[in-house]
Amino acid sequence: MSSKAKIAVLVSGGGTNLQALIDAQRSGIIASGEIKLVISNNEGAYALERAKKAGISAIVCNKKVLGDEFEPTLIEILDSNHIDIIVLAGFMCILSERFTSHFANRIINVHPSLIPAFCGKGFYGLRVHEAALNYGVKVTGATVHFVNEIPDGGKIIMQKAVYIKENDTPETLQRRVMEEAEWKILPMSVEKVSKEIIK
Repeated sequence: MSSKAKIAVLVSGGGTNLQALIDAQRSGIIASGEIKLVISNNEGAYALERAKKAGISAIVCNKKVLGDEFEPTLIEILDSNHIDIIVLAGFMCILSERFTSHFANRIINVHPSLIPAFCGKGFYGLRVHEAALNYGVKVTGATVHFVNEIPDGGKIIMQKAVYIKENDTPETLQRRVMEEAEWKILPMSVEKVSKEIIK
């Protein structure tokens, strides 16, 4: 067993959460794990650029191109790179039970609400913040959890609350939840899980 857990980050878009993880690794917040691989299902994702700049191997694994071979290909890439932890950082693909059970208690995701509020099927991106504002909650936040076959259904690792302001829009709230919650608890959770794995 190597001294650090090998981490793969799965992304679909800009990669702001990936950047938070890269920065946390540089600053020593993530000390028990190392990002070895970034995989995107979208060849246009800016996250791939962030990986390149950080000197991390990046692979495109396109679901539309691969069809039924998407998950088997993903599993093969992750297994052949001896990945210990998979972090879903804005990865816009629902993974099947076959995939999640292959990596049981090894996949973590960050969701932009305090689960069990505003989560599950159809709740992603701005939709989550729109729902929180429409409902009129005063507190929202982010949750890092293990991934199983139920969307946002796995065991909670960490949560952090963010207060809603009077003049919030879905966009301002999304930004604040990222800055105040997601970018803090995701690296801390990755470190916590990495530490447990290398024990």
